[in-house]
Amino acid sequence: MSREKLKLTDLLNTVQQNDDQERIEYVAIIGAGVMGQGIAQTVAASGIDVLIVEKSSARLEDAKERLSESMDREINRWAMTKSEKKSVLSRIKWTIEIKEVEECDLIIEAVDENFALKKEIIEQIDKLAKPNTIILSNTSTLSLTKIAEAASRRDKIVGMHFLNPVPKVPLVELVKAFDTSDETMVRVKEFAKKIGKTAVEVYEYPGFVTTRAIVPLLNEAMYILMEGVATAEGIDTAMKLGYNFPLGPLEMADVMGLDEVLAWMETLWTTLGEPRYRACPILRKLVREKKLGRKSGEGFYKYNADGKII
Repeated sequence: MSREKLKLTDLLNTVQQNDDQERIEYVAIIGAGVMGQGIAQTVAASGIDVLIVEKSSARLEDAKERLSESMDREINRWAMTKSEKKSVLSRIKWTIEIKEVEECDLIIEAVDENFALKKEIIEQIDKLAKPNTIILSNTSTLSLTKIAEAASRRDKIVGMHFLNPVPKVPLVELVKAFDTSDETMVRVKEFAKKIGKTAVEVYEYPGFVTTRAIVPLLNEAMYILMEGVATAEGIDTAMKLGYNFPLGPLEMADVMGLDEVLAWMETLWTTLGEPRYRACPILRKLVREKKLGRKSGEGFYKYNADGKII
């Protein structure tokens, strides 16, 4: 074989090796809460195998049941077929062994909005994952640069903020931390496109775009309710019909999870110190009473087993 052909063969082999390294075929999700379940369903529906990691068998079994029930509701609404559900679930593996993430091409951290917890998990999976594996954080308000400080692959850590309900919302915010490489951003954009999401790049700043914009609206609606200006139903009806919102702000907060909404407000209030982010007392009261919205069966509204307002 001529020297020119040998060079061409070596080049083709190098390109093939790079393609193999960058191909995302197995995705891990740390955390099987509402967001983790939605992300898993979305990724699996795109044809990618998924590994869900939880900290206990009890939480894992509960998540399995909740995801199945959620998809059954979609089937009842003719938004999904039984065969589609079967196909999605067949691509999801469930485990309590975080060590299994070492086989994955991309890892998504989707635990509660708690800085110390997220940082601890990022550090742990950074040590376990393959060198070329990208790590995504689903943070909605926290500093990704600070979360990634102790990791060795800071160039491969990105924020990808999904919105709930994940399978239905076509948007993700891509947050580039201080050390995130351009190459990583390109790969993550391609991944977002593959799972059917439009990616909007945002600068790292508390709340980014969607959380920062929606929190004052939710908070003001809660103050309106607390002050007795209108009922929860009246406030939501006014906003839906007056501004063409698919959900009113109070029902929206229930869908998001009132504990999550409170966590966002507390982070923004602490970080930015602006009154519009100071949580309404009625929200704190509901969270203290474990009335967390649709996921707990009661928040600003009461819900039946199918997640419908009673």
